[in-house]
Amino acid sequence: MTKDTVDILIDSLKAAGVKYVFGVPGAKIDSVFNALIDHPDIKLVVCRHEQNAAFIAAAMGKVTGRPGVCIATSGPGTSNLVTGLVTATDEGAPVVAIVGSVKRSQSLQRTHQSLRGADLLAPVTKKVVSAVVEDQVAEIMLDAFRVAAASPPGATAVSLPIDLMTPAKSTSTVTAFPAECFIPPKYGKSPETTLQAAADLISAAKAPVLFLGMRVSESDDTISAVHGFLRKHPVPVVETFQAAGAISKELVHLFYGRIGLFSNQPGDQLLQHADLVIAIGLDQAEYDANMWNARGTTILHVDIQPADFVAHYKPKIELVGSLADNMTDLTSRLDTVARLQLTKPGEAIRTNMWEWQNSPEASGRSTGPVHPLHFIRLFQSIIDPSTTVISDVGSVYIWLCRYFYSYARRTFLMSNVQQTLGVAMPWAIGVSLSQTPPSSKKVVSISGDGGFMFSSQELVTAVQQGCNITHFIWNDGKYNMVEFQEVNKYGRSSGVDLGGVDFVKLADSMGAKGLRVSSAGDLEAVMKEALAYDGVCLVDIEIDYSQNHNLMMDLVTSDVS
Repeated sequence: MTKDTVDILIDSLKAAGVKYVFGVPGAKIDSVFNALIDHPDIKLVVCRHEQNAAFIAAAMGKVTGRPGVCIATSGPGTSNLVTGLVTATDEGAPVVAIVGSVKRSQSLQRTHQSLRGADLLAPVTKKVVSAVVEDQVAEIMLDAFRVAAASPPGATAVSLPIDLMTPAKSTSTVTAFPAECFIPPKYGKSPETTLQAAADLISAAKAPVLFLGMRVSESDDTISAVHGFLRKHPVPVVETFQAAGAISKELVHLFYGRIGLFSNQPGDQLLQHADLVIAIGLDQAEYDANMWNARGTTILHVDIQPADFVAHYKPKIELVGSLADNMTDLTSRLDTVARLQLTKPGEAIRTNMWEWQNSPEASGRSTGPVHPLHFIRLFQSIIDPSTTVISDVGSVYIWLCRYFYSYARRTFLMSNVQQTLGVAMPWAIGVSLSQTPPSSKKVVSISGDGGFMFSSQELVTAVQQGCNITHFIWNDGKYNMVEFQEVNKYGRSSGVDLGGVDFVKLADSMGAKGLRVSSAGDLEAVMKEALAYDGVCLVDIEIDYSQNHNLMMDLVTSDVS
């Protein structure tokens, strides 16, 4: 039995559980578009830019755990995927990218849209494969999904020559694999001797601290295991930005906040007094070790893969394997674990975490631009705790990562490793469409005006797909995260001025609802209206970034015993 290779590809997508494919068409890949258009179970979503197609697919992969799929043509279609795929790989989002290429006979020629696509995509993916013969298509598609989904998840890419995918001319006897083959194997516990050595290390510690990284939030099982450990052994805990939501409200009394980027938070202070850091699911790109471990504190590395040893990250013991199984095992092995004791002055570490809520900035004012803390306090009080909130990169991301609290995994998302501008709106689309039924709950995305313009064209995609998204723009007319760091270095800024866009009119032109907050006194009413709106709503907020220099200020370390 033989089948057209394009049909084998579509059958593979169906077997992998794919519901959406996001992309931009082109001649070298139009056979796949043609095959998808009539498919009853897979919806083809046409995007305005290939980079955004990769972003949307990545968000869908991130929240579902199943690889999202994006598709692009050869040449610039393929090169436009690069930023989206490196972001997916570094943020732990499973994605399969399907790209077209020139005829096999032209692969070494200079011809229209010729590109060494596999070479280009190799550094930004976990794996990229170019099909050479028809009988490879089923195997390559299966491998792409398995590799993308295997922990740590990331992006893979498949390059398909146009002549290999031509219907009725290109067939294969190797057909799509069944659905069960697309599920990658799971890891088990670490060896007995290593687990016991880790338990002994924790038992001997006088001031252990849990440091949770991005891979903790990959599964409910890992979250449950970490929570089980903390209920039995209530030690202090900190999160990276990307581990947001790993600590539940029930355990918030142990939580010392999120850390990353600038070493000046309560959690940074706490780590300076730990004698053992239990790093769980930490990708070292999340927060450079020299920023939090300059003292050379002993580290227990608990992850799905071995540590990358560097000067300030040299674990004494590595527990490599299932995070959930290893943490559950450690919990049962340990009878008592020492609790880091704060002296009276040291209690300020905890106080500093919450005192901002009572500040004049958080309380707000009746006139003038909106202070970030005013927005965050009000927003936190209005939204449903289960709402997925997505932050773009920029000053907005620092404020939100420090002060916006989430208590369930993957309900607060941001790009932290690559710090990729423009992810907020496309990620919101991916999250909205991944819901059951699609767009059934409100999704909120927040960006600066600069970050929003990186992907603003997908606002109309969100409208056409029936998404239920409210997007807030913190508008100061500048690339502000760059600005305040330049001022700190040079005493002045350059190349940061933006402006010139009426976002309310832009929203209206694309079929979304556009609102504006020009005065802080109007924030609450407009925010409630925007969040209650069923559909896509864009809110332009004049933001007060006058205190952004404080984000980099050094804090005095409190006493701890």
